Amino acid sequence: MNPKEIRISDYNYPLPDDRIAKFPIAQRDHSKLLIYRHGSVSEDVFYHLPQYLPKGELMIFNNTRVIQARMHFRKVNANGEHMGALIEVFLLEPAAPADYEQMFQCNEQCAWYCMVGNLKKWKEGKLTRHIDTPQGRLVVEAHRGDIHGTSHRVDFRWYWADVSSIVPRLSFAELLDLMGELPIPPYLNRDTEESDKTTYQTVYSKIKGSVAAPTAGLHFTNQVLEALDERGIEREELTLHVGAGTFKPVKCEQIAGHEMHTEYISVRRDTIEKLIRHEGRAIAVGTTSVRTLESLYYMGLKLYVHPDLNEDQLHVNQWEPYHQGDTPQLTALESLQCIAQWMDRHDLHVLHSSTQIIIAPGYDYKIVKMLVTNFHQPQSTLLLLVSAFVKGDWHQIYDYALNHDFRFLSYGDSSLLIP
Repeated sequence: MNPKEIRISDYNYPLPDDRIAKFPIAQRDHSKLLIYRHGSVSEDVFYHLPQYLPKGELMIFNNTRVIQARMHFRKVNANGEHMGALIEVFLLEPAAPADYEQMFQCNEQCAWYCMVGNLKKWKEGKLTRHIDTPQGRLVVEAHRGDIHGTSHRVDFRWYWADVSSIVPRLSFAELLDLMGELPIPPYLNRDTEESDKTTYQTVYSKIKGSVAAPTAGLHFTNQVLEALDERGIEREELTLHVGAGTFKPVKCEQIAGHEMHTEYISVRRDTIEKLIRHEGRAIAVGTTSVRTLESLYYMGLKLYVHPDLNEDQLHVNQWEPYHQGDTPQLTALESLQCIAQWMDRHDLHVLHSSTQIIIAPGYDYKIVKMLVTNFHQPQSTLLLLVSAFVKGDWHQIYDYALNHDFRFLSYGDSSLLIP
C-alpha cells in the first residue's frame, strides 16, 4: 500500500483516561518494561533493560532539555493595572536569533514564533509584566508581530526598571527560569507542578530547546546508565528539539493530508563516527532519536548525489523517503560515510539541520535496529512509527499492555521493541 493511503482510523484503540499516567512513579527505573522480541511479548521492570541488549551495541539518546516555554501576561485595565485579560505566549521556535544557543544567551531582546492563547484579547499594542526579584524590578515586554504559518512572531524586550541599576543583564534563559512555566502534555489535564521541573526532564538532558520531553528517556537513572556501561553498551547522544507539533492530532482520514511538523537536530561528528564504527546500526531511545537517525540516512543520500549542499539543504521533507525514484540505494554505512566526508570537507564538528520525516507502515528502517519507547496515543503519527518498526504487529503489543495494567503516554511505562 502507498503510505499516503493509510487510514488513521486503522490505528485506533480504546485508551481509558485512568490508564493515562498523570504523574510518574516514585522511582523512574521501577516502571514496567514490555519486551517485544521477534513477535513474542513478555514483561519485566525497567532497571533490567540492560540484560536484554546484546553486548557491544550502540545506544543513542536525545539529550534535549525542556524549556519553561509558557509565558503569561495580563492586559492593562482601564485603571492602568495589570488586571486585564490573561494572555498565554507559548514559545515554539526561535526567530531572531534563529540559533537556539545564541537565543538563550540574548540579554536584552529576542524574537520567537509562538502560539498565543486568548489571541482575540491581544489585537494590538504591547504586553508588559513586572517581576520583583532580589536584584530589583524587571520589566518584560512582548510585541506581537507578523503571522508565521500557524504561529505569531513575538518580540521580547526585558530590562531593569531602575535605569541606574548596575545589576547585570539577564539572559533569556534566566528570564524563562523566572517567569516561564514548564509545558507538560495537554492530555494530562492538570496544571504544572513544581515536581514536574525535575520529573519531566531526563537525567541526561543538556541542550535547552524542547517544549516536550523525549519521554522514552524519563525511565533512565544513573544506575541504569552505569549498568549499560557494565554490559558493554556504548552510549552516544544527539539533539532533536521536540516541538509542540508532536501533539498535533491527525485530523485527515488518510495520512496524505497530514502535515508533519519540522524539528531541529544537532549531531556531532563524533556521533557519526561511532555509528560508522557500528556499521550504521543503533538502538534508539525514543521516537525523537529514531527520527533523527533515520533522517541522517537521507541526508547522506542527498550528499552522495549532490556533495556541495549546505546544512539547510539537507532538510528531510515529509515524504522524501517514499519518493526516491532513480536515487542510488546506499547502505546505512555508506550514507553515514558521505556525511562524515562532507563534515570533514567543511571542517564541521556538529551537523545542524532539520527534519519533517514521517515514518509510517511501508517505511524501511535503515539505522535503528532496536527501540526503547513509551506507549503512544491512538491515531497518532508516533503509533504509525511503531507499527512500521514492528511490521504491523502493534496490536499485539498494545493489547498486552492494556490487559496487563501498563501505564500509558508521557509518564507511563516503557517497552523494548526488537523486530
